Amino acid sequence: IEPGDDYAAVRQALTRRYTRLKTGEGKLPDILFIDGGKGQVRQAVEVLEELQVAGVTIIGVAKGEGRRPGLESLIASDRRTPVVLSANSPALHLVQQIRDEAHRFAITGHRQRRAKSRTQSPLEQIHGLGPKRRQNLLKYFGGMRGISRAGIEDLAKVPGISAGTAREIYDALHAY
Repeated sequence: IEPGDDYAAVRQALTRRYTRLKTGEGKLPDILFIDGGKGQVRQAVEVLEELQVAGVTIIGVAKGEGRRPGLESLIASDRRTPVVLSANSPALHLVQQIRDEAHRFAITGHRQRRAKSRTQSPLEQIHGLGPKRRQNLLKYFGGMRGISRAGIEDLAKVPGISAGTAREIYDALHAY
């Protein structure tokens, strides 16, 4: 997903979530709030149709003019016109709280994943490469820089590293 591509992000998140729900990992909701307007709601409708999920009402929470709180409108997938609630409406306040909590949850999750990726070695992501083999590689090459500069033949010289594993290591470290 390209950074800033809201539509792709909505598609990915909903596909992942509703695929799991369809396999029995939880209960389908009655209502789904989407942070966005018509385009995001349209993406949500398409994903649920593709996954053959029915009975979920989709509502987009679109920011109002100037993106100021209290001017949001609600875009329901089954209505042609947006619903505009007054700025002091308890229903609008509830929707805003739901949206704000979803934002907080997403941001916290993103920060945790980013922090974890900073503290985790790229070697830990390679299937079949346990702690002992990782330690052997680091000792043999003197660190990650040495490992990433090594060729497949050099990697295969490390005790416990087969030619196939060496290829996997090389490919994983040179994927980008």
